[in-house]
Amino acid sequence: MNNSKFRNMSVGDKTFTICIYVFLIFVLIVIAYPLIYVVSASFSDPQAVVRGDVVLLPVNPTLKGYKAVFQNGKILMGFLNSFFYLFVGTALNLVMTMLCAYPLSRKEFKAAGFLSMFFIFTMYFSGGMVPTYILVNKLGLLNSRWAMIIPTAMSTYNMIICRTYIVNSIPDELYEASQVDGCTPFRYMISVITPLSKPILAVLTLYYGVAKWNDYFNALLFLYKDELQPLTIVMKEILIMSQVDMTKVTDASAVSKLQGMSELLKYSTIVVASLPVMLLYPLIQKHLVKGVMIGAVKG
Repeated sequence: MNNSKFRNMSVGDKTFTICIYVFLIFVLIVIAYPLIYVVSASFSDPQAVVRGDVVLLPVNPTLKGYKAVFQNGKILMGFLNSFFYLFVGTALNLVMTMLCAYPLSRKEFKAAGFLSMFFIFTMYFSGGMVPTYILVNKLGLLNSRWAMIIPTAMSTYNMIICRTYIVNSIPDELYEASQVDGCTPFRYMISVITPLSKPILAVLTLYYGVAKWNDYFNALLFLYKDELQPLTIVMKEILIMSQVDMTKVTDASAVSKLQGMSELLKYSTIVVASLPVMLLYPLIQKHLVKGVMIGAVKG
């Protein structure tokens, strides 16, 4: 804050401003410390993690945890599956969203209002888990990669954001000019609307990509084969179900060592699993605020 502006404030405003800054700093510490601890623990000695010696910085830095992550075949398979669901699923999401948003944005499409209400209805009411499972099973998608992609091929909320962007940001005069040049509606969508919609498509890529990467429930519900499981399910097994088998350990030092590696593997897996999504944000940061503001008005 500008110092001169702060000096010109009344005593009450100064007190309120200071309280706001103190509160925000407190929130920052509460949010940042667990993240810093996880990263520090992933680089620390396993025994130091078990003893609780890690507070803020790594203790006896080591890469054992990350070596264990990349040597674990199940974790690598989970990564490959999650990347497949991320790239293929997000690509299908963007195609389906654009194919739906563009017709609903056209004023000459008489059924746009009715179909929009039809889509909005699905945002508030759905068949539920059991009917969804039965539908996926009857379609033959159960226990296949497509069970993670087709049932979530489009988000109604994201489609409304895309439609609103097209209506508010792309003038109708472009459509009239394209008709004079003999451009068909489909060609107009591909050659004109899609290039001009890059900002909102970048934002939707983030929304869909994060959702695909973190998808847990659909995998738990539809996938049973280990070779199809995404990283979220593998992490669940590591973070919740990974326990030291005491019947295979003969002395206390071995127990401590196994527990340390188990804890270290957990933290290392969390860090590695978070990196792909974190790398998406800088790429589309300049479009993110604009996309969020567009989504605030569902006109």
